[in-house]
Amino acid sequence: MNPLTTNLNRGSDEKRLVRLFKALQPEQRVMLLEFAEFLSGRGEAQPAEIPAPKEIPRQEGESVIKAMKRLSASYYMLDKGKMLNETSTLMAQHVMQGRPAVEVIDELEILFETHYRKLRDENE
Repeated sequence: MNPLTTNLNRGSDEKRLVRLFKALQPEQRVMLLEFAEFLSGRGEAQPAEIPAPKEIPRQEGESVIKAMKRLSASYYMLDKGKMLNETSTLMAQHVMQGRPAVEVIDELEILFETHYRKLRDENE
């Protein structure tokens, strides 16, 4: 068993921590203090407010690529990596299967909006 975790509730925790701290090299002490500060602030963190998407109107005759750029700019707060599989599937349907751009863009707009709502709901 790890001695640091077995006696966690004893009154000597502070003394043990000080003894361990004194045994560390200066760089390790800095790391331990930074980690302790991180841990002490975990419970206080408030969820960040998710900003509203920027209103960028859809242009007539817009290409799928331009729609992706527009939606990425509108929904700048989203992690595009989490959407990569879905967006690339829609892009492939347009490029490789000839699916009309208008249909793909409609679905992209729904996709971005859905991810935005999910992010907002998770943050509330």
